[in-house]
Amino acid sequence: VLGFAAAMVVAWFSRHREFRADAGAAQLMGRKQPMMNALARLGGLPAGELPKAVEAMGITGSIGKLFATHPPIEERIAALQNARG
Repeated sequence: VLGFAAAMVVAWFSRHREFRADAGAAQLMGRKQPMMNALARLGGLPAGELPKAVEAMGITGSIGKLFATHPPIEERIAALQNARG
């Protein structure tokens, strides 16, 4: 039980770091649009193997999101759109 709780906490921090990394990259570029375009292109790539491995353990849907280390591309783009600057 503690292992699952720890995994969820680690995954949350990982997702949070992704949002911060996206914002930092956009700030370095001086504009948000190039980063949003890059994320949109990544969103068009085939999914990796990790989600299938997680699904094989029976962790899917909203529960699976708790264990995801990266937020969905759509959420990352929306966060950049809503960011100030």
